[in-house]
Amino acid sequence: MEVAHLADGGAPFLGEPPAIELGNTSYAVRGRPKDGLRSVEHLAAWLRDMRPRLAVGLADADIHGVTDHDLHLARELRDVVRALAAAAVNERAPDPDMVATLNRHAGHTTRWRELRTTPEPHTTECTAGRPVAAALAAVAEDAVDLFAGPLRHRLRACEGPGCILYFVRDTPRREWCSPGCGNRARAARHYAKVRQGSGD
Repeated sequence: MEVAHLADGGAPFLGEPPAIELGNTSYAVRGRPKDGLRSVEHLAAWLRDMRPRLAVGLADADIHGVTDHDLHLARELRDVVRALAAAAVNERAPDPDMVATLNRHAGHTTRWRELRTTPEPHTTECTAGRPVAAALAAVAEDAVDLFAGPLRHRLRACEGPGCILYFVRDTPRREWCSPGCGNRARAARHYAKVRQGSGD
């Protein structure tokens, strides 16, 4: 799986479910914690890059209209996703307060699908709320499905040195969020063996 970085926020983009992608906007570089949602511009960049994978349509104007309140909601939802992911990975019961916060986020907006007939029959997502709030609610719904469904058993924390990302294991042998983390882990093991062999 190749890692693409957001142009403005810098957070890793791994092709994971949307909820995990949001959780992974809190990441580390060389073991140092980083925040991929430091500003409304970072959230707008994340929404722009995630737009094709969200259950809600977002126009460019919606993304340019991200507010400080949207940023607060996104960060709160990210923290909840990370807490629930840590509980799932460590086979602990989820914190009831985190569950309540996730459910509150999932209920922030009403969405429905409508039929459109031109140029060809297709459906479109409609919302009674602000589109950015609807997109964050859709990510929360994705988290609800993830943590309530069978994918939670395949959720893993990356074993790469200094990495704090989560991923859904798609093959039995996968241990890392990306090939880059796998390469760093193998290099660290190699250097540890070399040091041990030289008597250091």
